[in-house]
Amino acid sequence: MSTDRPMWIANEHVTATTDEWLTSEDPATERVIGRVPAGGRDEVERAVAAATAARDTWRFTAANDRAELLHEAVSKSLQRLDELVELLTREQGKARPEQEEEAEWALTSLRYYAELGRNGSGRVIPSAEPETQLNLVLKQPYGVVGAIVPWNFPLLLLAWKLAPALAAGNTVVIKPSELTSLTTLEWIERCFDHFPPGVVNVVTGRGAEAGEALVAHPDVRVVAMTGSVETGQRIASVAAPMMKHLHLELGGKDAFVVAPDADVATAADALAYAALFNAGQVCTASERIYVPAAMRDGFAEAITAKVEGLRLGPGIEAGTDVGPMAADRFRTKVARHVEEAVARGARVVTGGGRPDRPGYFFEPTVLVDVEDEMVIMQEETFGPAIPIATYDSLDEAIDRVNAHPMGLGACLRSSDPVAVKRFYERVEAGTVWINDPLTDNYAGPFGGMKLTGGGRELGPEGLETFLQTKHVHWDLSEASKDWWYPY
Repeated sequence: MSTDRPMWIANEHVTATTDEWLTSEDPATERVIGRVPAGGRDEVERAVAAATAARDTWRFTAANDRAELLHEAVSKSLQRLDELVELLTREQGKARPEQEEEAEWALTSLRYYAELGRNGSGRVIPSAEPETQLNLVLKQPYGVVGAIVPWNFPLLLLAWKLAPALAAGNTVVIKPSELTSLTTLEWIERCFDHFPPGVVNVVTGRGAEAGEALVAHPDVRVVAMTGSVETGQRIASVAAPMMKHLHLELGGKDAFVVAPDADVATAADALAYAALFNAGQVCTASERIYVPAAMRDGFAEAITAKVEGLRLGPGIEAGTDVGPMAADRFRTKVARHVEEAVARGARVVTGGGRPDRPGYFFEPTVLVDVEDEMVIMQEETFGPAIPIATYDSLDEAIDRVNAHPMGLGACLRSSDPVAVKRFYERVEAGTVWINDPLTDNYAGPFGGMKLTGGGRELGPEGLETFLQTKHVHWDLSEASKDWWYPY
């Protein structure tokens, strides 16, 4: 059954000025489950106007009151959690336990920033003349934030932007992915409708139309986006003349290094999770695997056995481990990477094909005899592929990890403290996992280096990105100063 959902602006349903709609599919069945308006410049203008009108009221709402409204959004979300998870699973595709985990992470983010937002708004610093002067460092909201959210974690990566932006006192206009707009609209309309009109708004549409209009709007002072390097570069070029504050997380090509002392069986278990969670459609997925040459065969055997024991199927079905990919074009990219690697000498140990069934499924794939020059080790694959390369020394592995232009995360499997310290000090990545990949800590910053971008989500840093700094120098007296003119 297909459902049409209008946009959400100033706590009201809004359709586009054109009659064009975007369809949302269930990637496990390829059936249309709903439609959203294909909004553009007119709808962005309306949403930004609503956010601008609400800006000062929200900015001067007490931090404690903002916190309580965020907590109320959590309560409403919990009441509708089963419905949200089911819609998220049907629209996005990953296995239901992974969708439940995403929803839990998203709500934890709201709780975390609700409390952090009332923890402070700056600091008092020592004055040059302490008896007559006061110096304040104030942290103030920017105003209107444009949040551009991807499809792979539509609730979580929205929460990582929305929660700190609201806690800081900003209003927000959300542009969700065309693939997961239904879930975004459902969550915001049902669980944030108690916020003052204009504080939280959703404009649906394509990136080239609605997304670009949001970035280009002069009243949007912050753009927070998770997506590709190419999209981030385009946003930066559009925003540069207006000197907007950009918060960009631009994907990754994360390395997973197995140290010589690592236990092969548990390393294979960890890698299967790190590479195949959400069918590999994770910016921190392990996409470059480095194993000591002497351990290659044993490790390839262990990871192959693990992968072949996983169940591929619709995310909505109990027992599914790996769901479909989100769209056929993403599956085609994975197939191209695998085919190019094989053509250049790599060997598929397991998987490598499309099962004969409806849906955008691709078999979890393990490859060996992989070289760094292959496309599958250079471009972000964003799919269920595990390419295994070998190395001779840990320093060589670190150099090869750092040779890639992206630097989001990296994982090391080792119990050798000297190797661990050498790895995390030298690897150029925003997050380094030792033995426990893809784990987030809400008190710790998440983000990358190099082409991945310099933005940070989570932790105090995630709140700071939505606050601008003002220094107030206050002389309590109006007396003249000895150093004023004339000299």
